Amino acid sequence: MSQHILFIIEQIFEAGFLTIYAIIVLFSLAVMISENRDPIRSLARMVTIIFVPILWVLLFYVFGRGHRGKEKIPEFYTKEMKQVLKQLHIKDTAEHVHKGYQPLVRLLKNHPNAWIREGSDIEIITSWERKFWQLLEDIQQAQHHIHMEYFRFDNDAIGTKVKEALMQKAEEGIEVRFLYDNAANWMIPASFYREMNTAGVKVSPFFKGIFKGRQSTINYRNHRKVVVIDGKIGYMGGMNVGDEYHSSPTRRDTHMRIQWEGVYGLQASFLLDWINSWEKDIQHFEEYFPKCKHYSNNRIQIVPRGNYAQRNSILQATTNILNNAKEYCYIQTPYFLPNTEITHALCVAGLSGIDVRIMIPKKTDASYVDPAAHSYYEEVMKAGVRIFEYLPGFIHAKTLVVDDYLSSVWSVNMDFRSFEHHFEINSYLYDEVLAKENKKLFEEDLKQCKEIDLKEWKTRPWRKKFSESIMRLFAPLM
Repeated sequence: MSQHILFIIEQIFEAGFLTIYAIIVLFSLAVMISENRDPIRSLARMVTIIFVPILWVLLFYVFGRGHRGKEKIPEFYTKEMKQVLKQLHIKDTAEHVHKGYQPLVRLLKNHPNAWIREGSDIEIITSWERKFWQLLEDIQQAQHHIHMEYFRFDNDAIGTKVKEALMQKAEEGIEVRFLYDNAANWMIPASFYREMNTAGVKVSPFFKGIFKGRQSTINYRNHRKVVVIDGKIGYMGGMNVGDEYHSSPTRRDTHMRIQWEGVYGLQASFLLDWINSWEKDIQHFEEYFPKCKHYSNNRIQIVPRGNYAQRNSILQATTNILNNAKEYCYIQTPYFLPNTEITHALCVAGLSGIDVRIMIPKKTDASYVDPAAHSYYEEVMKAGVRIFEYLPGFIHAKTLVVDDYLSSVWSVNMDFRSFEHHFEINSYLYDEVLAKENKKLFEEDLKQCKEIDLKEWKTRPWRKKFSESIMRLFAPLM
């Protein structure tokens, strides 16, 4: 009798387990289908979830769901920005941009507050010493507020120096807000941030906890490096804060210091990030957007990438730039793991006779990335794209220059995660002088590179090619 009861219990348990399994799989498949993402990727995920359900369901809900357009822009932010627009009399100046780039300006303006601003003083910085000491000086001279967000802000000598400068200004009564990425700084002790709070610095993680509402946030990192001081001086680009630059003298990076109107875009981006990190301590935006001087005739558009918009403006802009280049397009990126759209645009540009050059480090700071990156070389080189490996060390610069007119300093890496998941911020500079300066910097770096020869590259051992192809499967996760 007891065996019969046990048999019935086993049958009920098995039926219950299969029912729950079927519900989870069907629900997961329905979610995947409803997101209307790339059919090839969706089919691959659907096949995997059927045959390896438990692990894949977990990974899908933590890492795989698309949240673009689901991060809401608060009504308070929208209302305050309308007041800012009214105060600053911001007008559409796209007609002042070269005619061939006006469609790009209009495309980027679809992103909230991606204004094009004129007359900024812009310094391209390639020396970490210059960036570090100038940043400290600007912090020390702050009169009203300091807004800072970094992907990496290390608890080391350089990080401590910047931290102490922020604490000192907060103790003087200056508003200081500090936003950091949870995952990238997970090894930083809580006491590091408590000290800042005690001194009066308002500190917040980008996302509080792994889940925000019902959405996993662990897959969405804040990769921006932004500083705004008094609404008049701003920093952005590739440089984080830490001793890694001092301890690695061969590390090469590019950053940018902006004065006056170009800072508006950085400020708008920071304020939205701060509010969406559940901090509501800012009452009126107007005081963070002071009226500015006019330094030059250059034009700059600051465009963040996040989950606030249905469309991926930065990805669309990159393909637009490649598709519309007339003579050349030079790109620097520390990681080369292009998604389908970027790979296609690179090949089209190369096949069209455009001089496309991509500069990447011979060895990255993440050895597992290198073989995956190598798997893309042959495909784009066959289309005429030229690849140069930087030999002295790790080049972390993220730049682009096109046809002696358009140039960019980015936080975006040319990889899946930057284009599709990370919160990034890019600058688009419409100016011949800045473009030629960026081009000159690229050409100087080129002297320390080795160009990859396609014929020689094809002769790599098949084992190496196969291992690279295997690592390529994991490129979306890197």
